[in-house]
Amino acid sequence: MLRRPIFVASLGNPPPTYTNTFHSAGHTLLESVRYSFRYPEWQRNKSYANGFTSRGADYTLWQSPSLMNVSGKAVSTAWKAFLKDQSSPEERSRARLIILHDELESPLGKIKIKIGGSARGHNGIKSCISSLGGMEFTRIGVGIGRPESRESNDVAAYVMRKMKPAELQKVSDGAGEVMQKMADMAEGS
Repeated sequence: MLRRPIFVASLGNPPPTYTNTFHSAGHTLLESVRYSFRYPEWQRNKSYANGFTSRGADYTLWQSPSLMNVSGKAVSTAWKAFLKDQSSPEERSRARLIILHDELESPLGKIKIKIGGSARGHNGIKSCISSLGGMEFTRIGVGIGRPESRESNDVAAYVMRKMKPAELQKVSDGAGEVMQKMADMAEGS
């Protein structure tokens, strides 16, 4: 059976300023996936919305270059470029999109997989849903926990904070589960 083309996009705020912040946990997790697959270093790619790509034999990995809350346009542009790069209409129709993002309502490091549905208050996902015109995609959220306070200023300060080494490790440890979902989707599940 033919493997499905898989495009894995991560949401976060742009590096290097926001590297390894809780809000960029999607980028952190995708970096761990890239490293585990031994894929090439990230390269800026103009045709993919000026995002960072790393390609291997089975998957195309992409980190959004935009701010989290307005990432949908870049994701849509990169997704269209990925589809254009596929060699046949059949490959284009079989291609799938996975978006990795931070998940404020889940415990640190917990992986949550969802297909379709509402954004549940996640502004980056809202932006993607809007820009992709309602196209169904797989969302993989990595838990970042949440501060005790629900005040918006406290939450904003929390998600913009750099992760400590142990926190970074917990987020990165989700790579195995993400890689398994990628493999399942490539096989058609």
